[in-house]
Amino acid sequence: MKRIVIFASGSGSNAENLIKFFQDSDVAEVIQVLTNNPHAKVLDRCKNLKISALSFNRIAFSKTNHVLDILNTLQPDLIILAGFLWKFPEHILNIYPNKVINIHPALLPKFGGKGMYGMHVHEAVVVQKEIETGITIHYVNENYDEGAIIFQAKCDVLTSDSAQDVAAKIHELEMEHFPKVVEELLK
Repeated sequence: MKRIVIFASGSGSNAENLIKFFQDSDVAEVIQVLTNNPHAKVLDRCKNLKISALSFNRIAFSKTNHVLDILNTLQPDLIILAGFLWKFPEHILNIYPNKVINIHPALLPKFGGKGMYGMHVHEAVVVQKEIETGITIHYVNENYDEGAIIFQAKCDVLTSDSAQDVAAKIHELEMEHFPKVVEELLK
């Protein structure tokens, strides 16, 4: 059985979707959720789903080996960033090469980079009058949103769409595709 650790910063809808998808799986299981936000809604979701969840601060994450030590104890086969907003430190990426993936709410390389997350991305898509957008699942490297692309799914952007409309379309794509792509990666 493959072991998944999820990093999240906010509401945790993608984390919850992944946890539920793998609850009865014979391929993998989510064994831990880690968050940099002690008030993140993902913590409540994990409590309700009976999944271990821990929060940490920036020092534990990037200045010491505390988070790395947790990961080494858990021995994950895959680390998933699901709405995790901090840049992943190189000292962890070096220990887990090609084992850290992220989901981004746009068709990379467009609308990626520092500060491009959530509604910031959807607003930029609308302002730029894009005719399509989507999701990108990619490996994480030392730069924001520049790792090798694993999968993309697209949706149309109508001229009448608001950023909230785009967000709803992206959310549907995430819910549909993210768990299936993770499962394929782990098979």
